Parts: sequence; C-alpha cells; structure tokens
Amino acid sequence: MTDTSAPLVEVRGLEKSFGDNRVLQGVDFAADAGTTTVLIGPSGSGKTTILRSLNVLEVPDTGTVRIDDVEVDFAALPHRAKAARARTSRLRSQSGMVFQSHQLFPHKTVLENVIEGPVQVQRRPREDAVADARRLLDQVGLSEKADQHPFELSGGQQQRVGIARALALKPKVVLFDEPTSALDPELVGEVLDVIKDLATEGWTTVIVTHEIRFAEQVADQVLFLDGGVVVERGTSAQVIGDPAQERTRQFLKRILDPGGSGAARQ
Repeated sequence: MTDTSAPLVEVRGLEKSFGDNRVLQGVDFAADAGTTTVLIGPSGSGKTTILRSLNVLEVPDTGTVRIDDVEVDFAALPHRAKAARARTSRLRSQSGMVFQSHQLFPHKTVLENVIEGPVQVQRRPREDAVADARRLLDQVGLSEKADQHPFELSGGQQQRVGIARALALKPKVVLFDEPTSALDPELVGEVLDVIKDLATEGWTTVIVTHEIRFAEQVADQVLFLDGGVVVERGTSAQVIGDPAQERTRQFLKRILDPGGSGAARQ
C-alpha cells in the first residue's frame, strides 16, 4: 500500500557521468502529488539529464528514483539484462514525457498518434483508448484535428498533440523537457496555457524550462541547477523573486534583464 503522506516523486543521490564529464553530482529532491516542480539553470547544468533519469531514458550511474510505489536503486540494478529492463520499465511506466521536439509519427493521424501508446504498449482496448484520446484532444483544444496528420498542424498544435499523447498513458507524473524551445515565439503561449491548465487540474508535473516568468506563475517549487548540483531550491517567490545565492541572481539577471536596464524585473 502506498504511503499517502510520502512525496509522489523522490530522488536521492542521483549521479551521472558521460566519460569524464560529471553531469549530475548527487541530486536530491522530492515532489508531492498534484504539484509542479520547475528545473531552471544554464545549458549543461543537468536539468534534462534529471528528467530523462526519471523516465529512465538515461540510466544514472548511482542514486535512487521513486515514483509512487515503484523505486529503482540504480547502483543495485541486477546484472542480468532482462531483470534490469523489467525493473526500469516499471519505473518508466509511471511517467509520461513531452519532448522539446514533437516526435509524432508523421504517417499517423493525430488520433492514431495519441492512442499508439495505450493500445500498443499498455494493451488497452482500442475503443477505450479512442474515447480517452478524443477527450484529451478536446482538453488541449484540438478535437477538430483528430483526423489530420502532423504536417497539417502548426508547431504549437503538434506540441499540444504531444501533451495529449503523454497524458493518454495515464502517468503518475508528466515530464516536460523545454516544451516550447523548438517553437516560434508566437506559438509559445498556446502550449504554456495548456501546461498551466494541467497544473490547476492537479496533475503532478516536472518541467525543464527557460521561460522564467512562466515558472514563476506555475511552480510550487523551483530548483536552480548549475554544474550538476542543486544550488538553490524553494518556492518561486524565494528562488526567482528573492534568490539567496549569488549564482542564482547572476543567472536570473542574464535571462530576465539581458540588456542590463532592470526593466524586465519591473
């Protein structure tokens, strides 16, 4: 039985190296159910590696990840490949990932893209998956696009299909990896609005983003990372509004006030 008082997501001692490059150096954090955690920091700070570790798209060298009642101690993975895959696959099934690029199947319709995971991976009845998919497409404002193909959609619409596809798996936590970075500036707002709605509806989300003002609006907690470590953590008011660490202040000044006028912070 799951301990309802425990955080839904818990990460302890996460470490990852690529050759001589230590990308993560003992990262710890936890997230309660229904909350939004935002990871910010400069490029190369380890944000995306954390996200990919939660979904086991990257396998950490050591450390523990728990989502709900599924926990993997990466230092203690079985040496047998089949047993290790079974354990990590169960953890992966707890989350849904929304990538920087849309990664939709170009030869499938919008509806077929959304039902692919539930039908092919989760083996759910097709009629149930279709009903869920139509509801989710309506939720992200794309019900009329169900029979179109990705090339017929704008970048923002494709990303919203990607969000519906992640939600269709009924994950415990939704992971967003810089979901607006590949979009034209005028399309960013429509995707951020959908993510805001998910936060208010009680989905548990972990978001990597450079959209600092968006983070300020939606985050229950913000983690600022640099050099593979969590430099500062707290509410958005604490970390973004009144950061305690000089490194955090430098980063935010560069992002929010690149011209040095201070106008962006007003």
